[in-house]
Amino acid sequence: DLARTLTMIAEGGRDAFYKGAIAHTMDAYFKRIGGDLRYDDFANFHGEWVTPQSVNYRGVDVYELPPNGQGFAALEMLQILKGFDLQKMGVGSADAITAMLEAKRLAYEDLAKFYADPNFVKVPMKGLISEGYAEQRRKQIHLDHANPSIGPGDPRLFNGDTTYFATADKDGMMVSIIQSNYRGMGSGLVADGLGFMFQDRGELYSLKPGAANVYAAGKRPFHTIIPGFAMKDGEPWLAFGVMGGDMQPQAHVQVLTDIIDYGMNVQDAGDAARWRHYGNAEPTGEPSQGIGKVEMESGFDPQVKAELTRRGYTIEPGTGNFGGYEAILLDPKQHVYWGATEMRKDGEVVGY
Repeated sequence: DLARTLTMIAEGGRDAFYKGAIAHTMDAYFKRIGGDLRYDDFANFHGEWVTPQSVNYRGVDVYELPPNGQGFAALEMLQILKGFDLQKMGVGSADAITAMLEAKRLAYEDLAKFYADPNFVKVPMKGLISEGYAEQRRKQIHLDHANPSIGPGDPRLFNGDTTYFATADKDGMMVSIIQSNYRGMGSGLVADGLGFMFQDRGELYSLKPGAANVYAAGKRPFHTIIPGFAMKDGEPWLAFGVMGGDMQPQAHVQVLTDIIDYGMNVQDAGDAARWRHYGNAEPTGEPSQGIGKVEMESGFDPQVKAELTRRGYTIEPGTGNFGGYEAILLDPKQHVYWGATEMRKDGEVVGY
């Protein structure tokens, strides 16, 4: 069924899905099961080309897609971290992890308040990733203790179950792409004879009136999936991604700092121990849980974990949800690609 559906799309293009037999089949299916989607919902939909935005982190231009996704959280974290000498602090040190945890907490409070479909709300995109706003937010970080009262800032004052893969060809063209039907592999619903499962990312709306991400007809919900890309000296350098819900911006920053600040190669950066913070406010309306909790893999020094506990963090052993990393790095001097794949889940590097 899925092969037949993909063949129809290959032969008929996007209209085969949104306006042709596939759309009519989906319409009939949702009428039969009592769902709300109709043919007009598909026929009236238009995909959008959006322009990725970037920040320069120690000479590397890191690109992420704008809201309604969460990629700007990684960029805001990197802007904040530019004010700390992570290399001098040392990889896996208590100071370096504190700086990153606090940057994450600050960025995710902004994520919960401002990230939504920009066709429906004015998202302060320029302000969120500006150096001026990062400087203001950075003042809330104290390396000797966790800040117990972090909330969203006002970037408007500065305005302006996932599958990831990267590909690259002999001409230096690199692609970073990610796809997900959301957890549980989506809704579990499959229209008759079409062979694919509908996503259920509508779970990521807020139902709180007045929230930026509140549900509305025709509005895209907040999205978690973010392909990453980085340029160096104006040339393509790194196509990368890390699967795993709200772990993604946190892991983007950890992988990038491992490569840029600590000189790891593209595979070592994926193998390095990771942390994951929980407890920020959510774009779906859940309130902040204060300092929250930090899960850490066993590769971190126990003394570092003890010091972070002393600084006010609740440290817990990892449950295994530390993301899934894949990357391709272009070596501009040797003119070769380096591929990396995640050791925490299935992945593969294939050369051709």
